[in-house]
Amino acid sequence: MKKLLYLKDYELKQYVEKIFMGYRETISDAKKVLDKYSIGIAHNKVIHLISLYEGITISELLKKLKITKQSLNRVLKDLIKLKAINYKKNEKDTRIKHVFLTEEGKKLFDEIFSIQKKRIYNAFLASESKEVISFDKVLKKIINEKF
Repeated sequence: MKKLLYLKDYELKQYVEKIFMGYRETISDAKKVLDKYSIGIAHNKVIHLISLYEGITISELLKKLKITKQSLNRVLKDLIKLKAINYKKNEKDTRIKHVFLTEEGKKLFDEIFSIQKKRIYNAFLASESKEVISFDKVLKKIINEKF
């Protein structure tokens, strides 16, 4: 493990605060759209993951979100009522359900994402390319993702 002697606890606390503030601002942008549909941040997370991983299984959603089945089921029921998602059973194992965004779901995702995209895009636009690459690498390390 590489020791970063120059990073003091106070500085690390400031980074944690910046991660929190970045998340808060990105979510507050989306909140305007979510409120319009009477859904919340949990719904946004699910919609976002389904848009990234078309046909994701319930099991995979649970792993990525690190939530209980009960919590996920509540969110999925709300999204079904909005006609934003649908299920398809796995052809080989009918116990497995794959989740897809419907056309309405894709429109909802686009509406949310277009607002969030502006903030992220503008931040990247105001950054040098090496900063963007470094930022991506650091984020992946924070979430324990290989790059």
